[in-house]
Amino acid sequence: MKIPALTSTRLLVVGVLLPLAAVGMALVTQHVFGMQPCPWCVLQRLIFVAISLSAGLALAGQALRLAVVRIAGAALMALLALGGIAAALWQHFVASSSASCNLTVADRIVSGVGVDALWPAVFAPYASCADAAAKLLGVPYEFYSLTLFVLLALLAALVLRRRFNAGRR
Repeated sequence: MKIPALTSTRLLVVGVLLPLAAVGMALVTQHVFGMQPCPWCVLQRLIFVAISLSAGLALAGQALRLAVVRIAGAALMALLALGGIAAALWQHFVASSSASCNLTVADRIVSGVGVDALWPAVFAPYASCADAAAKLLGVPYEFYSLTLFVLLALLAALVLRRRFNAGRR
């Protein structure tokens, strides 16, 4: 069986769908299994949605043959994924051992953007960082996010690399 080629279009479609699936899984664990999110969890959800939107922008740029839009979308994906990596690492190594997440950078970003008030079922934090520290199959929950952010950063880098390599030919 032949594996389909990883075209930029396919990579960008994955870049749209994978972060949305991650947010969907987070919502299932919250609303079905009662794992309430802390501000750092919610910030990572927000970053996943922003990555999906950035991949959509890059995909639109590709469809419209607007290289600058495609590159901007893929570059924004990469930067957001790096921010997500930092957020997941901070959550694990710093925030999970603190009793309160009030007025942390994550809390300020989430409330500053206003998504917690607009869509509280998805973006409102309901737990402290220490209370939200949970494991899934023995692995800290934020490491799943970390893994996805690393994959999304690599995906964005592949899209950008293909663009720059295509320009050299």
